[in-house]
Amino acid sequence: MTCASCALRVERSLNAVAGVRATVNYATARASVDFEPDLVAADGLLAAVASAGYRARFPDELAPPGPAGGRRLAIVVVLAAPVVAVSMVHRLQFAGWETLATALAAVVVGWGGLPIHRATWRHLRRGVSTMDTLISIGTIAALSWSVVAVANDGPVFVEVAAGVVAAILFGRWLEDRGRHHAADALRALATLAARDATVVRDGSECLVAADEVAVGDLLIVRPGERIAADGTIVEGTSAIDSSLLTGESTPIDVGPGDDVAGGTVSVGGRLVVRALRVGSDTALARVAALVERAQAGKAPVQRLADRVAAVFVPIVIALAAVTLVTHLVVGSSGTTAFAAAVAVLIVACPCALGLATPLALLAGTGRGAQLGILIHGPAVLESTRRVDTVVLDKTGTVTTGRMTLVSVTGPPEVVRLAAAVERGSEHPVGRAIAAAVPAAPPVDRFVALAGLGAEGVVEGQVVVVGRPSLLESRGIALPDDLAAARRTQEELGRTAVAVAVDGVAVAVLAVADEVRSTSAGAITALRALGLRPLLLTGDNRTTAAAVADAIGLDEVISEVLPADKVRVITRLQAEGRVVAMVGDGINDAPALATADLGIAMGSGSDIAIATADLTLVGSNPATVATAIRLARKTLGTIRGNLFWAFAYNVAALPIAAAGLLEPMTAGLAMVASSLFVVANSLRLRRFRA
Repeated sequence: MTCASCALRVERSLNAVAGVRATVNYATARASVDFEPDLVAADGLLAAVASAGYRARFPDELAPPGPAGGRRLAIVVVLAAPVVAVSMVHRLQFAGWETLATALAAVVVGWGGLPIHRATWRHLRRGVSTMDTLISIGTIAALSWSVVAVANDGPVFVEVAAGVVAAILFGRWLEDRGRHHAADALRALATLAARDATVVRDGSECLVAADEVAVGDLLIVRPGERIAADGTIVEGTSAIDSSLLTGESTPIDVGPGDDVAGGTVSVGGRLVVRALRVGSDTALARVAALVERAQAGKAPVQRLADRVAAVFVPIVIALAAVTLVTHLVVGSSGTTAFAAAVAVLIVACPCALGLATPLALLAGTGRGAQLGILIHGPAVLESTRRVDTVVLDKTGTVTTGRMTLVSVTGPPEVVRLAAAVERGSEHPVGRAIAAAVPAAPPVDRFVALAGLGAEGVVEGQVVVVGRPSLLESRGIALPDDLAAARRTQEELGRTAVAVAVDGVAVAVLAVADEVRSTSAGAITALRALGLRPLLLTGDNRTTAAAVADAIGLDEVISEVLPADKVRVITRLQAEGRVVAMVGDGINDAPALATADLGIAMGSGSDIAIATADLTLVGSNPATVATAIRLARKTLGTIRGNLFWAFAYNVAALPIAAAGLLEPMTAGLAMVASSLFVVANSLRLRRFRA
């Protein structure tokens, strides 16, 4: 494909097949196709592309992409350079130079431009025209004029014939390089996957290919090695570098029970990981799939460009014919009329228009993937521009989503005894206390008291851990200092747990779902974008107020049941707000789908991620503002590209038609417009969080 009209033609041919829904991306030269296997076979898709005059292959049959046409370009430049030089610099001209220049130009146009002429002929046989048609007609006409002129001692246009072909090939080579670089991020994701893994089988370690890892396998991960699958650590501690997957530069300390993602690197100790998701089910594979799907789509602003491209080439050919006739009618020389018509053909090539949207989308979504931001589709970009309110779910978004022991009032050694009892508990509060002392002593006669706490015998002492009301029911009163500590912790929104040893209250432990250290900064960043953040939680007002105060929020909606989250989003929309919802749980999925923009934390549930518009692969809420900035920047780049692409054609066509633009200059201007779009799009690769 050489222009937007090519992509549109292939897309229409595919969509004309029953049971097929397709979009074709000019920048990536890929078609994203949904089809009904009962109605059409996969080979039928290739046939549909062939009927439009193009060839297609399935992705797994493609060679690694890269800039193409370098050798042909080099030869053409060597041949065209002296033609252009001798034609435009009088001091270099000699007797018979026109004949030699025309001969060299014939090689450049005939052999160098052969791919262009082949494409033109292939399309003309089907009664259609593309950008190649304009270039082919213009250069062949200039060469033919020159051949006749040499025989009759007339003015030649060999510099146009040779120079335009060289400029077009050079522009396409640079476009290919630009597209290749714009897709670097997606290729980088593919290289993150481990190639092999050390697996424990039949009691011994063996090295296998990564695609041979099965769910349930135990993986041995040594320092510096990539993890071959998503899984849970069963043995060992280390620090995990997930920067290329989540965008978070600081390695994360992990240990037994922690989840790890395939493609991340262990930079510390030796780990034993039980594989839970392998192959295409891993987080890395899903990230790559989401990015590729987003790049294959079309933003709403691209639809206008598609409509223009569909009729642009026939209109330009007609305009060139009108230009030729008009100049002859008003008395211009044949040379002037011909030059004006050729300039119209060349300057109008809609390369920039075709690249404007897909290349910016390719660069923007690729950069997002590097930062741990997944834009699920081009239409999401429009939503980010309109959003004015951001609703943040508390648990798992603003907070870590895990209960943690945060305060101890009483002798520190009491924590050992409480942790020993809670080792047998399944309650989140009990697990938080148990996690505080991994090497707690054993417990005898453990009894779980549903909804109240637990008790057991530790080192010969009877230990009761639970609600203060549990101690009170046994006649154990809290002394004044512990009662005061209980009230203080509850006012802070924490869960107060009382501990009694041998019938005496000795400590109050405070457990809380800790606020993420980055949450306050996230709120500041959202406000800096002109957005209005608010907190949504099912917690009571006291706890909600404490969390809101900790992160600097003054608007809180508390005591909201999971089923009522959608109602809150709908009410805000009814008030005229354009709402973004940020959440991570299964119960957030309906609200994410209802919001104008759904943003899922990547640490959350699969269903939440599936219903969102944006996914943050990491767990840092500050990335919300970065994601919105990147999406807006990408949309702005697309709009800027389209504006200048349209402006170029609108301004250049009348000038060329008036005979004020030399054909050679027209070719250079056309190439320059495409390179502007390429360079402007690649600026997104330098976007910073």
